Amino acid sequence: MEMLLVLTRHAGPAYDVKFYGHGEDALLLSCGDDGRIRGWKWNEISDFEFLRQGGNMKPVLDLVNPQHKGPWGALSPIPENNAIAVHTQDGSVFAAAGDSCAYCWDLETCKIKMVFKGHSDYLHSVVARPSRSQVITGSEDGKVRIWDCKSGKCTQVLDPTKYENLKEPYISCIALDESESWLVSGSGRSLSLWNLPACECVSRITTRASIQDVVFEKNEILAVGVEALLSRYNMNGDIVSQIQCAPQSLFSVSLHSSGVVAVAGYGALVDIISQFGSHLCTFRCKGL
Repeated sequence: MEMLLVLTRHAGPAYDVKFYGHGEDALLLSCGDDGRIRGWKWNEISDFEFLRQGGNMKPVLDLVNPQHKGPWGALSPIPENNAIAVHTQDGSVFAAAGDSCAYCWDLETCKIKMVFKGHSDYLHSVVARPSRSQVITGSEDGKVRIWDCKSGKCTQVLDPTKYENLKEPYISCIALDESESWLVSGSGRSLSLWNLPACECVSRITTRASIQDVVFEKNEILAVGVEALLSRYNMNGDIVSQIQCAPQSLFSVSLHSSGVVAVAGYGALVDIISQFGSHLCTFRCKGL
C-alpha cells in the first residue's frame, strides 16, 4: 500500500486525530505536543486528482493553547494537547491539555469559550457527552471528572482508588458507550466500569498489563495495553476473548461500524481484525 499524503504541520509528535462534521464541510483535526489543534479539509485530502497535481495542503484551522503568566510576568511553555473530542452539533472541540485543564474551542470564532479547571495533574483523555451537554476528562491525578459545558463547573468526580488500591492511579484512557450512560476508565492494570446515572462503579477488572486504550462495542469492552493482546470483556468484567496481535505493545484500538477492529502499536504495526476474531492483515508503517 502506497502512502498518498503526509501532513507535517505539528512541531513535534501528534497524539490524537478526530473527524469533525460531515460531507463537504468535514475536517480532519489533529493535536499534539506543540499545543496546537490543526484542521484540514477532508474533501481536499481525499481528492486524489488534487494531490497528483501537487495541491498545497494548508490547514484551515490553527488553534493554540494559552500560555500562563508566572509571578514575574514570564510566560509558561505552551501546554501540549494529549487528546481531543468533538461536539459537532455545538460547534465545539475539547482538548485535554498538559496544564491540568481542558479547553472548549468554538470552531466558528476560533476562540476558547470555556476552560475546565479542577484536576491537579496532566490530562490524558477527554470525551464529549452531547446528550447531557457535558464533557468528561481523565487525568494523572487518578480522577475522572464530569463537567457541565454551560457553566464550566465539575458536577461529578469518579475516583477508582476509592474501590481498590491502585499502584498506578493515573487515568490513561476513558470511553463512553452509545447510550452515554456507561463509562469505562483505565488506570494502570485495571479497568473500572461506571454507571453514570447512578454515579457508581459496578465492575472492576484486573488486567495483566497496563491499559492504554479502550472502546465500547455494544455491551462489551475492548481494551489494549502493554502486551500483544486485544482483550474483550462483558459488562460483568468477565473475559469474552483475547486475540494475539502482531505489535508487542498496543497503543490504540478503533472500531468500525462493520465490527472490524484496528489496533496500532509498537514497531509501527497496525493489525486489522475481523468481526469474527480472525486476522485480516497487518500493516507496517514506513518511516519518513
